[in-house]
Amino acid sequence: MRQFERYLVTSALPYANGPLHIGHLSGAYLSADIYVRFQRLVNKDIVFICGSDEHGAAITLRAAKEGIQPKAIIDKYHESFQKSFEGMGISFDHYDRTSSQLHHETSQEFFRNLFNKGEFIEKESEQYYDEEAKQFLADRYITGTCPKCANENAYGDQCEKCGSALSPTELIRPKSTLTGKEPTLRKTRHWYLPLDKYEEWLREWITEGTLYDKVLHYPEDWKNHVIGQCKSWLDGGLQPRSMTRDLDWGVDVPKEIPGSEGKKLYVWMDAPIGYISSTKAWAEKKGKDWEPYWKSEDSALIHFIGKDNIVFHCLIFPAILKAHGDYVLPVNVPANQFMNLEGDKISTSKNWAVWVHEYLEDFEGRQDELRYALIKNMPELKDSEFTWKSFQDANNNELVNNLANFVNRVIVLTNKYYEGIVPEIDEDEGFTGPESQSEVCYHDSELIRLFDDIHELCANIRKYDFRSALKNLMEISTKGNQILQFNEPWKLQKEQPETVKVIMNICLQYVTAISVICRPFMPFTSDKLRTLLNLDPIKEEGELDDLLFQLADGEHPLKAKHQIGKPFHLFSRIDDDVIEAQVAKLGNTGAKAAIKNPIKETINFDDFMKLDIRTAVITEAEKVPKADKLLKLALDLGFEQRTVVSGIAAHFTPEEVVGKSVSLLANLAPRKIRGVESQGMILMAEDDEGKLSFVSPEDGWPNGMIIK
Repeated sequence: MRQFERYLVTSALPYANGPLHIGHLSGAYLSADIYVRFQRLVNKDIVFICGSDEHGAAITLRAAKEGIQPKAIIDKYHESFQKSFEGMGISFDHYDRTSSQLHHETSQEFFRNLFNKGEFIEKESEQYYDEEAKQFLADRYITGTCPKCANENAYGDQCEKCGSALSPTELIRPKSTLTGKEPTLRKTRHWYLPLDKYEEWLREWITEGTLYDKVLHYPEDWKNHVIGQCKSWLDGGLQPRSMTRDLDWGVDVPKEIPGSEGKKLYVWMDAPIGYISSTKAWAEKKGKDWEPYWKSEDSALIHFIGKDNIVFHCLIFPAILKAHGDYVLPVNVPANQFMNLEGDKISTSKNWAVWVHEYLEDFEGRQDELRYALIKNMPELKDSEFTWKSFQDANNNELVNNLANFVNRVIVLTNKYYEGIVPEIDEDEGFTGPESQSEVCYHDSELIRLFDDIHELCANIRKYDFRSALKNLMEISTKGNQILQFNEPWKLQKEQPETVKVIMNICLQYVTAISVICRPFMPFTSDKLRTLLNLDPIKEEGELDDLLFQLADGEHPLKAKHQIGKPFHLFSRIDDDVIEAQVAKLGNTGAKAAIKNPIKETINFDDFMKLDIRTAVITEAEKVPKADKLLKLALDLGFEQRTVVSGIAAHFTPEEVVGKSVSLLANLAPRKIRGVESQGMILMAEDDEGKLSFVSPEDGWPNGMIIK
């Protein structure tokens, strides 16, 4: 494994069109966080970069469905991502967004550079066009049957069932996601990156790890499924790929380039460049130079992603970087496979997911319990599965019964026997070892054993084998438990107090070591352990290096006569009813809404018939002065005009609602609101998160129609 001066680690940019779920965490973020925290602990120069991908076609599609502007979508989910990542302890050095001016400028510089070098080919092609919507369709606006696995819900760029990358024209029975109609083909001109031109060096770099006789990485360090997927693409022959699209949302093709009008950069041209623009923003904030991390041969670029992004990070983005000419290529792309949920694939459309923001609300202060369960079952080499029962078992049987039990007994007994002061010891005093009751150990030999166990944990992290590293951590805790269990200091205290001092001292060294080595996996638990030990919090500034040097030299990480803290529980059991409630919640958005907003008391039919609900269109809108939540709306009912004051300003801007078809309760008694007479009420739907949507009639309904 090569050694580098500095490391630049990225996690896949999440699409800002929906909240994070546990599949995202287990795919690209927890693994990267473990690796980065570990490298900080061994005093490496490492930067952890990410940001929201805000130009995907899925974002404009969602905005169109909700009748709002894309910016409202990306702002909402960018904020949601930041809160979820922070809540789960994902320790980015910088988290940016691709809607920033710096990102647009950086992406345009890349396109301009490649264009001026003649790396693009411009050609006319046929692209699907929605006649009813009157627009060209981006890849994600087209669905159809996958020609390779017959999945009927494949997208125009990829089949998420079999993982195959596609072009829209390969789909069988394509249809527009905007209107559901079959699209037609129209001619358009775009710039293509000729991936076939780079095929030879890409194959050498992927399969041999070399480029022009220079060793860039060792293929044996890469995961087999990553190499395999890349070879499959290469063996099939790379084809030119369009780097631009006919869209109205995204990064503009530089205006000085002829034919750029109405053209945006392809999301897979713009999104990975977000890693670079985010690094630039970090460097500017920290007063550092960003270029060595991206342009120096002694820098390691590592992409943590899910398997659906392998081709883009291993072939397309490297081709863009190499074509630019002065950027390093990734030394590893340790892509994870997918995590399933309770026997089925995670599905956002079916609400079959464990949402991170909901978990943080439902399990306040239990972030590490979820981190532990997800890491323990991380889909590193094959798909894995999360179940609420396995989550409960991992917490109750491993975190509570093993780790918390060990730590609690050590802290309680130290406070009981020595008033919380670490005892001085006779290092020649023997005790029963952690491997067998017939083994006799001594303090210095046990420190060496602990060093060896931690060294194995470190080796597994460096190999991106985080599940094994977590297992190493728990085995160290188990050995600590065995020292207590085999020696039973509570029975020896009266007759062999000097032996008990040695036992308790070595167990305190174990707890101290665990407070450091658990940091990459469970950072919140690390903080709690340091509080229990009355030690400074881990700052991730070489503490693991220091620990290993101390153990190798026979030094005690926790010094004699040090005063530790009072005991408290690291983890607590999770009861069956809590788990049953989470299982019942899966996929049941309607049930959640009903619990939060129960149905009101029964009315009779005559009461309902008194309501006069009409179709209308909002023709004008403005904010009500000195009222943050109110909009003044002008409505056209066809036969008359109305003014309505509505409390929707926190959800919609005036510009977003003009032209919107609405349902109006027309015979509501007028009332003055902030000096404006409101002549009715528009109907809105509210989800369980408090988000509002218009109750709109179908397109084509005349204004003034009665809704019954």
